[in-house]
Amino acid sequence: MLKQRLYLLMFAFVIANGAHAQFNPTGTDYKLVWQEEFDQEGKVNSDLWTFEEGFKRNNELQWYQEQNAVVLEGNLVITGKREQVKNINFDVSSKDWRTNREFAEYTSASINTRGNYEFQYGIMEVRAKIDTALGMWPAIWTLGITKPWPSNGEIDLMEYYRVNGEATILANAAWADEGQYNAKWDDAKIPFTNFLKKDPDWPSKFHLWRMEWTENSIKLFLDNELLNEVDLARTVNPDGFNPFHQPHYILLNLAIGGNNGGDPTLSTFPGKYVVDYVRVYQKEKNDLR
Repeated sequence: MLKQRLYLLMFAFVIANGAHAQFNPTGTDYKLVWQEEFDQEGKVNSDLWTFEEGFKRNNELQWYQEQNAVVLEGNLVITGKREQVKNINFDVSSKDWRTNREFAEYTSASINTRGNYEFQYGIMEVRAKIDTALGMWPAIWTLGITKPWPSNGEIDLMEYYRVNGEATILANAAWADEGQYNAKWDDAKIPFTNFLKKDPDWPSKFHLWRMEWTENSIKLFLDNELLNEVDLARTVNPDGFNPFHQPHYILLNLAIGGNNGGDPTLSTFPGKYVVDYVRVYQKEKNDLR
């Protein structure tokens, strides 16, 4: 593929121009073991990705649907739209927010690799450009393949949403606390203004999110800046299971509104979340620490 053939040339280019360099496994014990370059124009590759459909989490406003994610010019483009869609699961007597809304007023897409690709330990890197408008909630994350949330473990390489009304970049890990659906969090919350002070054009550019996951820790980086380091000696569920010592699958989504996204009413649509690539590097299986 063209993107793969130009990999080394691009690496040299970003170094020469002072940009944030891609991870380079040369001289390390890591090898590229899985990649999605989004080079096949048109529909998202169903051999790698599964789509979520409908209302899913956090009282979010969007209806997830497959047609809001396409591959264009070497990128995955997830589009958030302001459009009304009838809720096929509508039940006027329901107390569940997923079914008591007759319509969704927004649409978007969420894709994941569950059942197609999972990995345990390694380096995962994602190059993406996020929409930072009010109401937008883009994410790069992983979930463990066994147990319900949060006992399965959640790793957020990137979330962008409102914290107490302030735009924030987050880098998190979550696991189970006592009680059903109660989570313990190790989270880093960095005001988005910190990034804008360094670069006022930050929202218009691609950025590199990277996770370095070993048996002992999870380190989460943005443009080579360490945002959070999670000690895996602490991430043990009440039943003794450590959800970060099992394989995880990858999720990419653009949520709208909900518990944390903010009110999108006055934002301009469509919103765009653009992903250039997802790459996973691992050591030999006998040396994964």
